[in-house]
Amino acid sequence: MRILRTEEQRFAQLPDFPFAPRYLDVAPNLRMHYVDEGPHDGETVVMLHGEPSWSYLYRHMIPPVAEAGLRVLAPDLIGFGRSDKPAALDDYSYQTHMDWLLAWFDALELNNVTLVCQDWGSLLGLRLAGEHPDRFSRIIVGNGMLPTGDGKVPAVFRLWKGFASFSPWFPISRIIQMGTGRSLSDAERAAYDAPFPSSRYKAGARAFPRLVPITPDDPASEANRAAWKSLSSWNKPFITCFSNGDPITRGGDRYMQRKIPGAQGQPHTTLRGGHFLQEDAPEDFARVIVDACRR
Repeated sequence: MRILRTEEQRFAQLPDFPFAPRYLDVAPNLRMHYVDEGPHDGETVVMLHGEPSWSYLYRHMIPPVAEAGLRVLAPDLIGFGRSDKPAALDDYSYQTHMDWLLAWFDALELNNVTLVCQDWGSLLGLRLAGEHPDRFSRIIVGNGMLPTGDGKVPAVFRLWKGFASFSPWFPISRIIQMGTGRSLSDAERAAYDAPFPSSRYKAGARAFPRLVPITPDDPASEANRAAWKSLSSWNKPFITCFSNGDPITRGGDRYMQRKIPGAQGQPHTTLRGGHFLQEDAPEDFARVIVDACRR
């Protein structure tokens, strides 16, 4: 496996991202970056990003949650952000991402975790919670789902998958902007592009759409069904915090509210914004997390 590593100088002076970089090896010669803010004896909140973003997505949420006395951990998935980037599309699979993420959890000995997840962060986080429910105390999902390939796939997702697979042009910051209601500044767009100095570094971002299970016989479908079976008996708090402007995940919040016992009686909310609600409503999203941990 050929592994690329983005030079640190590309992450200098990122706007609103003063957090010290931290690294762990999650496989031989494969380094994962993460943010670790707030008191280490506080309750742990893990924020998982999705496609094609990185922990920078949570920059406006990390400080208020940490200031509330919580320890905030926000990793960059392998292939994204400051984390290492295997160079070939075939280096990435749903299972390898699960293995890398679990290795990170194990290395930090994380337990009693409040999971905050969105987009692919939900595909990985919900599966991890289904497989290791004892390690999580509550789950907060924003614009995410755990697909099994048994349901209907939105047409907009099929278009997105085709674009990621075949387009010679894959502009990361423009993709983020298309999923965000407000206008990102030039500096913010540059921060989203920073992990990818050339197209050679984008294999992880291009791979994610094709790894989503969209047929019942997908390699990840059976494991996701097993995770759903576990989540169907999840009685700990499960909160949805979706936005009102995401055509891909729309309705997923109501589905999970019906299927997961721990969602009953919880303060589910809908925020204004697009797919990347961390950009459109960060203060409100952060307040949902803090309130949930205080209850």
